[in-house]
Amino acid sequence: MTLKSIFTTISIFTLFITSSIAQSCVGVWKTIDDETGEEKSQVEIYKKNGKYFGKIIKLLNAPTTTCDNCTGKRKGKPLVGMEILWDMRKSGDTWKSGEIFSPTKDKIYSCKLWLEGKDILKVRGYIALFYRTQTWHRIK
Repeated sequence: MTLKSIFTTISIFTLFITSSIAQSCVGVWKTIDDETGEEKSQVEIYKKNGKYFGKIIKLLNAPTTTCDNCTGKRKGKPLVGMEILWDMRKSGDTWKSGEIFSPTKDKIYSCKLWLEGKDILKVRGYIALFYRTQTWHRIK
């Protein structure tokens, strides 16, 4: 193997790895409320058993630290550590077939995620034909 072919192989491998990392929703994201434009929280998205999940790891500008609007098992529970995104599956350039929970509305929505560049995540929650889309910003 020549030096040139080794360099070419390493370059292709590096490009492949960089491209794979850039196309991942895994990481920590700053959430922005689509109605108020305020920063709300930091959510960590992680992969477990082939699916993607997200939990609140930090609150920003939050009037409360517990799920006061929640009913059922989430009522009064701490927001930090709460899983709000679950069962997302990668499908092409999107993640879908999972659900997202809104603590402020105490509702669970079907969910779809997609990247716009490597540091912008679009998060869409929907019921039937009605939806809302938030823009989340990658922190790390």
